[in-house]
Amino acid sequence: MIVYHGSYTKINKIDLSKCENRRDFGKGFYVTNIRKQAEEWAEKIATRHHSKAIVTEFTFFESAFTEWHYKVLRFDGYNNEWLDFVVLNRNPESSVPTHNYDIVEGPVADDKIQRRLSDYLDGKISREKFLDELWHKKEPSHQICFCTARALLMLKNNEKIDIEDSIADIGEPLLEQLMLDKQIDEEMAIDLFYSSATFAQLTDETTKLYEKPWQQIYEMLKNEL
Repeated sequence: MIVYHGSYTKINKIDLSKCENRRDFGKGFYVTNIRKQAEEWAEKIATRHHSKAIVTEFTFFESAFTEWHYKVLRFDGYNNEWLDFVVLNRNPESSVPTHNYDIVEGPVADDKIQRRLSDYLDGKISREKFLDELWHKKEPSHQICFCTARALLMLKNNEKIDIEDSIADIGEPLLEQLMLDKQIDEEMAIDLFYSSATFAQLTDETTKLYEKPWQQIYEMLKNEL
């Protein structure tokens, strides 16, 4: 299955520790098989971060749904079980993590649904009315949450990693920090960085340093200097 993740940055490596808590299916890496949905989410989050919207494509190996060693929960629509699970995960008083599933699949509680969910939790509408509204929802929605590191093994990034772009993304903030710390101009900072052994290692594809945060590369450069 081809799935998509909408964000404000390229996803070269998935780090579950950076994922947010209190999402529909708990903390994890979320994808959808509806590209339009991923694009809309990317636009929304990119606006918050004053960046551009980026959609990353993955292949999800659906054999994970039948492999015995994966613990999977799947919802085929908006129903009582889905509602109880979302409420559990979004409840700020629930312990984290709220469950031990590897992969969870089901529909999305978008912004409009979340507002109505708040009305339901506040007792303004009944469970029956809330679910009835969802059953009559016209727009399709879909999400899969990868909750554990081993679940991510069933997800393959289809995007070719552009090493030059990654190095450029590292170099820009690194040079700014170098100029600030050394009180030097941009030309001198560029000379120091691009002539360093650290830069040589960074451009060596086998080191995979281009996948690391720029702060880590900067620490290497400082130690070298």
